[in-house]
Amino acid sequence: MRYAHGLIVGKFYPPHAGHHALIEAAASVCERVTVVVAPSSAETVPLELRLRWLREAHGPNVRFAGVHDDHPIDYDDPAVWELHMAVFREAAGTDRVDAVFSSEAYGPELARRFHAEPVLVDPARLRVSVSGTAVRADPIAHWHHLGPGVRGWLARRVVVVGAESTGTTTLARALARHYRLRGGVWAATRWVPEYGRELTERKLAGLRVSRPEATVFDVTWDRDDFAEVAAAQNAAEDAAARAGSPVLFADTDAFATTIWEERYLGSTSPEVRALVRDPDLYLLTVDDGVPFTDDGLRDGEHLRQWMTGRFRDDLAARGVAYAQMSGTYAHRLRTAVCLVDGLLAGGRAFHPPISPHLRVAPAEA
Repeated sequence: MRYAHGLIVGKFYPPHAGHHALIEAAASVCERVTVVVAPSSAETVPLELRLRWLREAHGPNVRFAGVHDDHPIDYDDPAVWELHMAVFREAAGTDRVDAVFSSEAYGPELARRFHAEPVLVDPARLRVSVSGTAVRADPIAHWHHLGPGVRGWLARRVVVVGAESTGTTTLARALARHYRLRGGVWAATRWVPEYGRELTERKLAGLRVSRPEATVFDVTWDRDDFAEVAAAQNAAEDAAARAGSPVLFADTDAFATTIWEERYLGSTSPEVRALVRDPDLYLLTVDDGVPFTDDGLRDGEHLRQWMTGRFRDDLAARGVAYAQMSGTYAHRLRTAVCLVDGLLAGGRAFHPPISPHLRVAPAEA
């Protein structure tokens, strides 16, 4: 049967494969579908993000409308129903609703109040065995049910920073490999290389077209270069998080770019500072006991102690979670894995949604 206008109402906290299947089922039999995303304002995932993730997953015949609904939930109270219906009707628009699609027990009553036909889709969760409650309780167990946007938002981000030739790249790459070898959901674990190094290589190669003898000390930097590095690093990190496992590793970030900008230009610009984000954990590789290796793209050993101190001071001042990585390669890797495992074991904290009011039956006399 075909419908002119289908309606779906839900929290989508967060969107998952069951939600997408519901929307696709409605879109397959409706000329157009309106999806009302109606969380409470206290919930953890911002409404704007839910709308963005849903829009990127569905076609043009599906319209998404977001609205906060902080009314209590009591399926047995007509007055409470009307409070919600006022919110839903305004978000749904003035067009007649022909069918209400739902996988929840309240679906038929919602349809009746819209004077529409109820269409239940997989209410027993047999086709897609997942729920928002299950995802919030254990996102890692349901990672395969989540879209790229949700994965990117949920992934734990671990950034390795440090002075030149202190092992940032080695540690970031080794951590990603360690988790990939665990298999399963972890097989997709990624690490993000340093964009600033790539840009340095391009700049130096450009100079050598006309000056074959040019070295890294002939490369010049300006404010726009550092803004480009910070923005590109953020974009690469976000893209990797969307496609990866529940943990992402990065070799440097926009914060590290502020230190490099200070080193070359004497200060950090507001444009670069505005791009700094807090990951879940910083790992600071220190220079103590690490031999300096000049690969032709580095400033020199004399800067390492100063830069290590700047990283340490700024991380402490920002109040972010960080740990220093020292000792042998094997010791650093073991320490880092222990820290990351602890981070992952802590799970994600979701503010609970508004729960339905439960009526207590009177005791028998």
